[in-house]
Amino acid sequence: MQHDRNVLFQGAVPENYDRYLGPVIFGPWAEDLVSRLANKKNKRVLEIACGTGIVTRRLRDALPATIEIVATDLNSDMFEFAKPKFRDDENVIWQQADASALPFPDCSFDAAVCQFGVMFVPDKAAVMGESYRVLRGDGVFLFNVWDSLEMNPFGQIAHATIASFFDHDPPRFYEIPFGFHDSTIIRKLLQDAGFEKIESFSETKPCRSSSASEFATGLVRGNPVASEATERGVDPEDLIVAVAKRIAERFGDAPVESTMRAIVWQAKKS
Repeated sequence: MQHDRNVLFQGAVPENYDRYLGPVIFGPWAEDLVSRLANKKNKRVLEIACGTGIVTRRLRDALPATIEIVATDLNSDMFEFAKPKFRDDENVIWQQADASALPFPDCSFDAAVCQFGVMFVPDKAAVMGESYRVLRGDGVFLFNVWDSLEMNPFGQIAHATIASFFDHDPPRFYEIPFGFHDSTIIRKLLQDAGFEKIESFSETKPCRSSSASEFATGLVRGNPVASEATERGVDPEDLIVAVAKRIAERFGDAPVESTMRAIVWQAKKS
């Protein structure tokens, strides 16, 4: 994932993110995103904010072996965790890159894909502009964003429960991934960058975890919240217990059965 200047996904975060959140909230959307690209005739695909390679792995499995995938992330700890999921001969190139200043020539990719990454980049217009610039004519930009916290109970529960442990200025991490869903704003950013044939799809999917405790572990330790809590004298384990309790009360303890909602965007370079 690409992140705001002070939102770092490093240390133990990639492992917890991949293990506890990957199968529950990221895997289903990765399948959805890749299915929309699988039929395109591409030679070279760029992935922006590849994180721990959840979409990358599905792209590689879905696309012909001849297609080169260039997977990028601002946080090298994330893609270093992803690398062992791939063989050396699988035609995947890993590169550290800022989505708002991509280190690639104009017109060098047939498609650009980004799963839940755009929200974390401070300069969203630059992300759209850079994605447009590196695409060839007729190239497609495919990305998804979370709908609001209200539409994603797991995020709402995590955000409210974590905040209750702090007297003032609670961690605001969850406001970032769930804070960029206004379709009017997103469409205008894409149009201003030069994109045409802009389409969006609101989708709801099941959100299932084997246990509330594991899900809560991911929601606290799979992002920078745990380190911020520790710095401020709050034990992340206390947060995990509290979040797990709230999730279990609403959606079951083992398994957890809930829903989640995202918006998928597709735009073409003319």
